[in-house]
Formats: sequence, C-alpha cells, structure tokens
Amino acid sequence: MSDTRDQILDVAESAVLDKGFAGTTIDELIAAVGITKSGFFYHFKDKSALAKALLQRYVEREDRLFDDLFARADELNEDPLHGFLVGLKMLSELLADLPNGHPGCLVAAVCYQDRLFDREVRDISAGAMLSWRKRFRQRLDIIAERYPPRLDVDLDDVADMLSAIADGGIVVSKATGDKTVMARQIMMYRQFIRALFLGA
Repeated sequence: MSDTRDQILDVAESAVLDKGFAGTTIDELIAAVGITKSGFFYHFKDKSALAKALLQRYVEREDRLFDDLFARADELNEDPLHGFLVGLKMLSELLADLPNGHPGCLVAAVCYQDRLFDREVRDISAGAMLSWRKRFRQRLDIIAERYPPRLDVDLDDVADMLSAIADGGIVVSKATGDKTVMARQIMMYRQFIRALFLGA
C-alpha cells in the first residue's frame, strides 16, 4: 500500500470519527494530505471506495487487536473462564491507557449513516459485527461447557453485549468528556461474566 494512500486513510479516519462520513469532504482530505483531486481518485474511485477501504482496514486492525490480546490472556491462564476474564481486564487496561479516550468506531459510524453507503460497505459493517459475535460466542461456548450459566441467557446476546458496551462507552465518553467510561464499562461486563458463570 502506498504512503499517499495510507495518509489519505489516516486523515479520513480521523475526520470521519470526528464528524462522520457526511461531514467529511474529499476537498478537505486532499488539502490535508497535500495532493490533487486526481491524486485522490488515483487511489479511490469515489467516497464509497474510500469508506470501504477505511472499514476493511479498521476491521482488520480490531481483529488483530482481539487476536493478540486474547491469545496473550490464554497464555496466562488455561481455564477458559479465567482466560476470558484476564482478556477483558487487559482490554479495559488498554482502553484506559488511551491518552484522549477511544477515538470512535467506524463500524458504528457506518450504521449511524447507512444511507450514505452502497450495499458492499453496509455488508462489511454487518459482517464485522457478526464476526465479533462469532469470536466471543465461541469463547462463551467453551466457558459454558465447564461452567453452565447461572441464568437462562442467549450466548449470542452475551457476546453482542461486549460490542454494545464498547460502542455505548464511546458515545457516553464523548458526551460526558470522561475518557475512562469505556474501560469502566468493560470491567462491569467482566463482573457480569464472572457472576453469570460462577455466581455471586
């Protein structure tokens, strides 16, 4: 991938997370990167192609983060429940260590403004959510084999809770100016998981 393309993606991601896709213009991106319009269109045929590339890069980055973080947690603990709890603690610490809070979620940005995008971009966004559900559901299934849940729950819903808490935490953090909200919410989810599988 070229440096110019990476620069466009970096500037666009920051702009989109700050003011949404609708509020981000190609003119501001080319000005920030210092290229011509033809330079932009050399890398992206239109704004939809830019959105697709942004979303794909974002999902790949998030997947790598989850892979690395939970693989490390698994290395530290052989018990599936305790490994997941360690991973959630590590995720909370990672989020708490962000100097200005979490910048936002591109998948959520697409959902909020879905009419701006073609089917392919919306499918990438939906696919990311379903992929994260599957990722965490697989962990929860392994935990449930050893520790049957204490409540009658749908484990897909429990898996989705992590995404809902993360995205909700971003919104609350931005609205209140409290950059620690997301980390605290992840720790509350961790307490819920412990109570769900181990009891009070």
